[in-house]
Amino acid sequence: MKITSIEVISVRLPLKTPFIISYHTYVDMPSIIVKVHTDTGLTGYGEGTPDEHVTGETWEGVRAVLTNTIAPAVIGMSPFDMERIHDRMDKTIYGATTAKAAIDIACYDLMGKATGQPVFNLLGGRYHDTLEFPKVISILTPEEMAAEATAAVSEGYRILKLKAGTDQQLDIERIRAVRHAVGDEIAIKVDANQGWETSAASMQVLEQVKDCRIDWIEQPVIASDMHGLKEIKQKTTIPVMIDEGLHGQKEMYELTATRSADMMNIKLMKCGGLYRAMQLVHQAELAGFTCQIGSMVESAVASAAGLHLAAAKKRIQTNELVGPLMFSQDIAPLDIDIPFVRLSDAPGLGLEIDEAVLKELTHAHDIMHEQL
Repeated sequence: MKITSIEVISVRLPLKTPFIISYHTYVDMPSIIVKVHTDTGLTGYGEGTPDEHVTGETWEGVRAVLTNTIAPAVIGMSPFDMERIHDRMDKTIYGATTAKAAIDIACYDLMGKATGQPVFNLLGGRYHDTLEFPKVISILTPEEMAAEATAAVSEGYRILKLKAGTDQQLDIERIRAVRHAVGDEIAIKVDANQGWETSAASMQVLEQVKDCRIDWIEQPVIASDMHGLKEIKQKTTIPVMIDEGLHGQKEMYELTATRSADMMNIKLMKCGGLYRAMQLVHQAELAGFTCQIGSMVESAVASAAGLHLAAAKKRIQTNELVGPLMFSQDIAPLDIDIPFVRLSDAPGLGLEIDEAVLKELTHAHDIMHEQL
């Protein structure tokens, strides 16, 4: 089986409500869907959802890199040759992890379809029978966040993730308001998305919310400040998670050497797809880190890929692949019974793509063919 053509489809996924984090407010999510065609007639779907603040890639840039650089380089290759495909992509262009993730995910979808196996069986088999979603709450007023948290608990959510990282005093009030609203039995995680910037500012907040029973604090300092992250870890009893500060092997090596965090948030878009994410999970296991699979707020395609990895790996104990819950339209359904999501044994990613919705959300469509 070999890749004969690749379609690159630029879409904008409509959000039910604006998604507000420390560095941006999203009213929709720009993403790139790829369709990788083979000489056997099978088609694999992948996705690249960029974030210029995290991966340094834009929607327009990922489209350009895929159409002009990466897709031409991998056409003619077998989707089973993942080591060679990643080596080819890496030699073709440095970085560009979101674009590489799109191709990687589509290849895993193809491998599963060709062998009649769900992707999680290609990644080690199913370890977790069920996967649980958190409720992610955007940055709002303390009262609004408390109300959203209360509503989420009534819907059945048992884990809340609070976005923070703007005004420090308001963040303290937000965390306190939510804990007061939902009581002590609901898990609360806080993500500052680099917004508190320094270890000193972060500790001022964390000292004020010690009694709020936070499960962990995620990326309180800027991504490049590994030493600041370590300082926070040393000064607080709240577990510290690294996110924007961890992309691939380079940061993983530094994290292992410095022990600057307790946990890591692995995202397919940051590291280049399932193949690279598997490597990070194995390194994390050797080093004794707990893993989470996170999301750039992706459609069902990339979300399903992350869920297959989360289902397969013992070391991955949580996921935040909640994009499909946040969109008013998506290109494929997932089997969700809040707060749980279930993966079927269907081959590949196990998705039924709604081509009509995909066409409706499309803003640009490029096709690269094999050169004869």
